[in-house]
Amino acid sequence: MSERTLVIRARRTVTPSGERPAAVVVRGSVIAAVEAFDAVVPGAEEVHLAGDEVLLPGLVDSHVHVNDPGRTEWEGFRSATRAAAAGGVTTLVDMPLNSIPPTVDVAALETKRKTARDQIWTDAGFWGGAVPGNVPDLRPLHEAGVFGFKCFLSPSGVEEFGHLDRAQLDAAMREIASFGGLLIVHAEAHDAVGAAHGRDYRDFLASRPREAENRAVREVVELSGATGCRVHILHVSSAEVVPIIAQARAGGVAVTAETCPHYLTLTAEDIPPGATQFKCCPPIRERDNREQLWAALRDGVIDLVVSDHSPSTVALKRLDSGDFGEAWGGISSLQLGLPLVWTHGRARGFGLSDVVRWMAQAPAAQTGMRRKGRIEPGCDADFCVLAPDEEFVVVARSLHHRNPITPYEGQRLSGVVRSTWLRGERIDLGAPPRGRMLVRDET
Repeated sequence: MSERTLVIRARRTVTPSGERPAAVVVRGSVIAAVEAFDAVVPGAEEVHLAGDEVLLPGLVDSHVHVNDPGRTEWEGFRSATRAAAAGGVTTLVDMPLNSIPPTVDVAALETKRKTARDQIWTDAGFWGGAVPGNVPDLRPLHEAGVFGFKCFLSPSGVEEFGHLDRAQLDAAMREIASFGGLLIVHAEAHDAVGAAHGRDYRDFLASRPREAENRAVREVVELSGATGCRVHILHVSSAEVVPIIAQARAGGVAVTAETCPHYLTLTAEDIPPGATQFKCCPPIRERDNREQLWAALRDGVIDLVVSDHSPSTVALKRLDSGDFGEAWGGISSLQLGLPLVWTHGRARGFGLSDVVRWMAQAPAAQTGMRRKGRIEPGCDADFCVLAPDEEFVVVARSLHHRNPITPYEGQRLSGVVRSTWLRGERIDLGAPPRGRMLVRDET
């Protein structure tokens, strides 16, 4: 039986070379060609996008806490991947915590894969974890196909995923460098993070100062230079680390960096007392800091934008007491990342090509996914159909996230995802899930 041929025609198609009218030819599950808009493709099924729609590659979110198994009441693969698909994300990479067991050895990875099987609407890969005492497990995890290893330099918030001191970090980096792996780092210095309590956000912000990030990033890039280990700085919130990263990169250190929608769209000055739905670690900082992060994206020092989707139950957010010290630190934004970044990016003069570079192309490249994140021949036929000018108001209970809590409640955003396509077929959330589990170097 011959493979199905599909042509998607869009007056606006975002490709690696820019935005243009195009006919995207799909054979089976793969993009076969990107032709002129009116190209004739005999025998093909035809899909014509509406005049107000833009064809984007499916987004790649490489920073998602699914929390499954073990804390499925916080999220879970079914709800997380439904939210991802609804938000135009076709590929995610799951963090090694806050699941139980954490993904710190091959047995735990197999448990994670068994849990995810047959309940993912998007494709999904997995990060491994680097924790005290598991250096011997790092190479086996790499050989089993994880995309890299996450570590913390301060307490993670869960007892089963410990943080690394300098000697443990050095040992992990030397081992990871020996097989060409990647270390991704939650960079806050342990001894620079203080205790917080009460309803005043300013007290919480003061407990996790910029210097906590700055010191940790300095240490990471110093050890990266000494060990040759590739490193990636997670969820940059302090704009003061930008020159540290730029200088290290100019000196030959293999370092990349990401930031998140909440650091680009929210500000400390606007967080009311007791509004613990805004708590995350590292914290949302001041307005001037936010604008410097946008500048770092413009300059290419920050490479990508990912959600750091870190959900919990409503009870754990302590909305009743509003105590920032007691509340779980994490923001659920997997479904909202694209409209958030587009709404605020467009206001600063960025285009959809920029958003696609940050949220699809760069995360795919950073994780080594050769067939994801681009509308280009040979890539998987993963697409997001976006109506960029259509507006909507965020209502937490209408989102697919398991727990209806968001700091974006009531915000008016631009950019409605009309449909999401995975490997040449439109994702139907009413049908059985057909996502695949991904293995490093096979995507």
